Amino acid sequence: MNSPASPYRIITVCTGNICRSPMAEFMLGAALRTAGLSERALVDSAGTTAWEVGRPIDPRAARVLDGHGLRSHQHIARQFEPAWYFERELILALDVDHYGHLREHAPSGTEEKVRMLREFDPAVAELDHLDQGIEDPWFGDQSDFETTWKLITAAVPGIVAHVRREIAAYGLPADA
Repeated sequence: MNSPASPYRIITVCTGNICRSPMAEFMLGAALRTAGLSERALVDSAGTTAWEVGRPIDPRAARVLDGHGLRSHQHIARQFEPAWYFERELILALDVDHYGHLREHAPSGTEEKVRMLREFDPAVAELDHLDQGIEDPWFGDQSDFETTWKLITAAVPGIVAHVRREIAAYGLPADA
């Protein structure tokens, strides 16, 4: 948090910002609202590449989100900007290549902000980062997007708990 009055900022990151990272953004945003943290924590998303910049969310990802009551049709893909290393408290990589890229390019002192999203899933938290990735569903079919939903879902409670602890560490109430 940039200051005690600032919200805790999270960004989810995948390759093109049309599948995994926007799914994680909308899913985590909904969980933060449910937890009463939406006034204290904000989440957005980006891609490590410019391949999909300006494009909407993949229709298969949108279909999964819609099926769970999350509207994502306003999403427009964008590329991760270096300034965000300083403006975000938590940078969540969706796969090991994103993690490596983000850590490699992180300015000194910001590397520890970069975490694997699935580090927060108790079922895989103790595994090596190489085993915590979420494969790109873009190459598959609708069932691959459903699998992505399940993998992200398993990590969301751990992320919410982490955010609650981080907010409390700043002496702020964790419920809005």
